[in-house]
Amino acid sequence: MAEENPAKESRIRIAEELPVTAVDFIKQESWDSFFTSKGADDFCEWYADWPQFRTSLISHLSFPAPAQTPEKLSILVPACGASRLSEHLYDEGFRNITNVDFSKVVIQAMMKRNIKVRPEMRWRVMDITNIQFPSGTFDVIVDKGGLDILMDSELGPRSGLRSYISEVKRLLKAGGRYICLTLAEPLVLGLLFLKFRFGWKINLYTIYDEASPGTNTQQTFMLVAEKSFLTVVSRIAPFMDVSFLESQGNQVHELLEALERENIVRTAYSEGTYKWYSLEELKQGVKGNIGEIESGRHINLFLGETGVSRFFYTCVLLDAPAETGPFSDQFRVIIFLRSHSAQKILAAELRQWLVLQCVKAARLLIIVQDSNHICIKWADIEKDVSHFISQLTPDEAGDEYEIVVSSEDDTVDGIKQRTILVEVPSVLTGLMYVEDVRYNKSQDLTFRRLCFHTTETLLHSEAQLSTEAFRQKKGKPKKIASSGELKVDHKILTNGFHKGVIAGLQLFSAHSKTTTKAGGLVKTVIIGLGTGILPMFMKNCIPSLKIEVVELDPVVLNVASEYFGFIEDERLKVHISDAIEFVRERANSEAAGSKIDVLIIDVGSSDSSSGLISPEADFVEESFLLTVKDSLSDKGLFIIKLVSRFSSVISVVHSKLRTVFSNLYHVYVDDGFVEIIFALKKEAPVKVDEACDALARSLEHNYGQDWAKRVLRDSKCIEPLE
Repeated sequence: MAEENPAKESRIRIAEELPVTAVDFIKQESWDSFFTSKGADDFCEWYADWPQFRTSLISHLSFPAPAQTPEKLSILVPACGASRLSEHLYDEGFRNITNVDFSKVVIQAMMKRNIKVRPEMRWRVMDITNIQFPSGTFDVIVDKGGLDILMDSELGPRSGLRSYISEVKRLLKAGGRYICLTLAEPLVLGLLFLKFRFGWKINLYTIYDEASPGTNTQQTFMLVAEKSFLTVVSRIAPFMDVSFLESQGNQVHELLEALERENIVRTAYSEGTYKWYSLEELKQGVKGNIGEIESGRHINLFLGETGVSRFFYTCVLLDAPAETGPFSDQFRVIIFLRSHSAQKILAAELRQWLVLQCVKAARLLIIVQDSNHICIKWADIEKDVSHFISQLTPDEAGDEYEIVVSSEDDTVDGIKQRTILVEVPSVLTGLMYVEDVRYNKSQDLTFRRLCFHTTETLLHSEAQLSTEAFRQKKGKPKKIASSGELKVDHKILTNGFHKGVIAGLQLFSAHSKTTTKAGGLVKTVIIGLGTGILPMFMKNCIPSLKIEVVELDPVVLNVASEYFGFIEDERLKVHISDAIEFVRERANSEAAGSKIDVLIIDVGSSDSSSGLISPEADFVEESFLLTVKDSLSDKGLFIIKLVSRFSSVISVVHSKLRTVFSNLYHVYVDDGFVEIIFALKKEAPVKVDEACDALARSLEHNYGQDWAKRVLRDSKCIEPLE
């Protein structure tokens, strides 16, 4: 038996042989040392042996017509190590296999072992959190233990784990599959379920091991996530023998509980998701004759086809009401690059009709790019979508149509001048750039903006520039003579979210009053630095605050300091840290004064598959919200920005917040695109009218200042979240 399955004993002793700490797991030197000591021919398989999962795995490497033959199917094996997995696949007829691992030692050993007997196999030295292949390269990614090794069960998911999952999603073609062999620990499952929620079909299988019952080995599972071009949510289908699983103990019990919780969330999402159509459905007549312009017709659709187009695209098709004619064009196509204003258009049907009115076309196709199209040349995009555009051209337009490309909603925002000051690359955040812009509606005012290529909300925030300069001295800004050079004005907020935060912060100011009377400062934490405008304004205009900012990327801090005048001092500090770990540490700390009085989340989502534009989905999971509540002081306030194109997504987030907080308020800003939610830790509700009156009295000495007037006006719009 031992000769047939040499890896069974290896799985049991694996903990003794591997690097001994979680930190060692992510160190390249540790793995180099480990594989050097093992040698190329001394191997061990993690979790399961080839005969146990061969049939199930190969069945998921069969694709429907137009099928890829085994020889052509492109397969990636990340963190391949010394596993024989790819060798077994090669021997089954799969030739187009790429293996990556960041240990040069093991890659050289495996290449040497296979170069003669398996000459078409490829081996590359790469970090799986930053894989150097173009997007959409692979049909299948087969992960045997790579995901789990990035997990530290005591500290939760590392940022590297999130980066790896993002790489998986980026690298797969539409219709491609991520096949993961895992022990399915709760933290791993939680992250997988979250990241593969929108636009992915997931099945979960048991890898049966007859030796498992009564032994110390854990049960291995195979998760298969298939990438769809439709942004829909489907329940996770488990394929498991319940009687067998019942003998596996607590590991499987926790998995089934997590699966049940996730399916409840997925059901809630799917019941309210907007209806989106494919081009094939339109051609079949589900929305009438697409060849004819039908007055007032509105269709949400996805364009793209596996094997035909390189990417998939989120689109809206509008046929103008007949009475709004005459029209300058029968058919117009506008392609919006990744932008804040483009997301507004997708989120609000009224804005879509306004754009149609502006272009004066009988039919308008709006195509919005997302983070999958990063660094793609316009010529490639035009070629990719032309096949679909021609099929949506109305008969009366013939072959004539015009394509307009917009990096912003110029029709609505009216940007008349743009100057890019600098482009800055970052390993964590991707390419970002700083630009100065002028709007038609803002006369001669200039605004400085920070933008990220990798996020759905390309525009992060902006600041007004002024010729008035300030010098910091002992924490107090002192006005100095103007040199004529434009500087960021830290006493003006232009962002709707930032203005709403200040209004809510002042409205729910019980902590501020009691703490200030006691001679202390209100401990405020902001997650996400961006331009640094919000913390700088708060420091300058609300002297009762002591502010800490948590930012994961040090490059963002450098940009904020150099281009937006951000300055740290005794009342404003920045921590370069993972935000979830930072909040968890505060929640678990028993040290005096460690609790947070005000916690603000000001981050966008880099992953459109969550259905959220802001924040990252991790920040609205129930487990994190419970941590937030524990981190707050008795009268603490939690403020979060919520943006999504899907009403069902917003409803689920509201539900999660209600589960944790009983005292919730909200306000809409930015033409209803952004919802700001205020969650109080204390149970007693606030009487908003009385609070507004009290706020007016407390701001009397500041009433001559524009920001104080705005706070009083905005605070009256805050209402209980029903």
